[in-house]
Amino acid sequence: MSLILSIETATPICSVALLNQGEVLGSQILYIEKSHSGLLAPIIDALIKQCGYALSDLDAVAVSGGPGSYTGLRIGVSTAKGISFSLDIPLISINTLEAMAYGMSQVNYSGAYLCPMIDARRMEVYCMITDKNLSVIQETAPKIIDETSFSEFLNQHQVIFAGNGAGKCQSVITHKNASFIDLPFMNAEYVANLAFRKYQEQQFEDVAYYEPFYLKEFHVTQPKKR
Repeated sequence: MSLILSIETATPICSVALLNQGEVLGSQILYIEKSHSGLLAPIIDALIKQCGYALSDLDAVAVSGGPGSYTGLRIGVSTAKGISFSLDIPLISINTLEAMAYGMSQVNYSGAYLCPMIDARRMEVYCMITDKNLSVIQETAPKIIDETSFSEFLNQHQVIFAGNGAGKCQSVITHKNASFIDLPFMNAEYVANLAFRKYQEQQFEDVAYYEPFYLKEFHVTQPKKR
């Protein structure tokens, strides 16, 4: 048996999923801003019980490891590490953008390249590009968007942009081969499906030293004096 709990808190969506032998048994998704800290533990408990299991039955825990929200990542990763350590089960980390690309691929009927985007404020996004088979063409990176962004790909191929960073780019990237879907394409089920492959290949994280993939350093600014 491979009962895997999957956690996604890197985006504004808070979700968990339970996977057994590669089959999703159930999931919980909350589209509530800033719900991660207060509701993650209760929905994990509720999901596992609804599926007829106990927390101690888990064989592994997977987490959407970033990039994404600093606060969300800390909450999700600390929860996953706590479960992994307390139950002495493997921890699996999945790149958040790869999980988004997996979700996008389920509706990619044209064979386009996929560019999942996470909003990084102003005109910056965290993004990557894969082909229709999810092979990485451009690695995960922060990118400031302008009218020439991704032209080397758009001149040769159709590219679908999606995620909470895609909407703000639509008015800037006007290439005929660019398509935009202003939907998150993210939930813990996508993380779970990719995690099952890693579980089979025993690609686990070192629980003691694992940290989220923040991509950029977190900077604390002093509030302005009134």
